[in-house]
Amino acid sequence: MEYAQGKTGRVFVVRLGDGDRLPDCVEAFAADQGVTRAVCWLLGGAGGGKLVVGPKDGAVLPPEVLLQPIEAAHEMAAVGTIFPDAAGKPKLHMHAALGREGATRTGCVRPGVDIWLVGELVILELLDLPMSRKKDPQSGLELLAKD
Repeated sequence: MEYAQGKTGRVFVVRLGDGDRLPDCVEAFAADQGVTRAVCWLLGGAGGGKLVVGPKDGAVLPPEVLLQPIEAAHEMAAVGTIFPDAAGKPKLHMHAALGREGATRTGCVRPGVDIWLVGELVILELLDLPMSRKKDPQSGLELLAKD
């Protein structure tokens, strides 16, 4: 386990519009506002794109991801974090639960998920927190690590 202690900064409430794409629009907003570390919550709709819904085989590293298309409008609830990548750019890691007609699926929005009609995003900035995303040679994933 690795950890760091920080404090909270600014709070943003952002209304995302129809067709805005996750994670791109959140990362662009964070960069424009100078937010490098944050926790994010999102409520709204998803209407296209793809989710990472797991590895094909959890015993194989680096993992080969399973992708699932989003082919119709879904209700969405999501939570994520923003931390800088190796280049210092804000990078969103967000998982979303999507529901439609009694069925739910959950996955990572990294490949791109389009907002359907509206997304209500709350960003809570994290300050004095010396962590960033660093590529782990074993898993191939960008994992949080102390700076």
